Amino acid sequence: MKGIYILLISIADGISVSVGALGDKSFQKGLYVYVGSAQNNLEKRVKRHLRKGKRKFWHIDYLLCNRHAKVVKVLYKEAGRLEECKAAERLCETATPIGGFGSSGCRCRGHLFRIEACNFLSEFMREIGMKSFRG
Repeated sequence: MKGIYILLISIADGISVSVGALGDKSFQKGLYVYVGSAQNNLEKRVKRHLRKGKRKFWHIDYLLCNRHAKVVKVLYKEAGRLEECKAAERLCETATPIGGFGSSGCRCRGHLFRIEACNFLSEFMREIGMKSFRG
């Protein structure tokens, strides 16, 4: 299945992570939302993100390999790649983008967002038609 996915990430402590070509990025303790896409095998991509030990390829890999970062929820939607950027644009309205993170292949401000609380997330996910991932 191809589609887009959203990872809700909890960072338990303030951290600094070297993120490949982006360089060092600081992350405050709190909640983050990452928007990604998998146009071949969505389930395989999500399961890869959930593993700690992996080769670092995407920006999100650098963050998720840190012991203080944990994926707490995964949502998905069967969709084409353009839906990924549409979801990221919508998140810019209510969340703070981490500049350039996850968006080197598009013109979005970022695909990782810091959020204050996840209460708006349920409504947002319903609006764009996402479901909980149970892989």
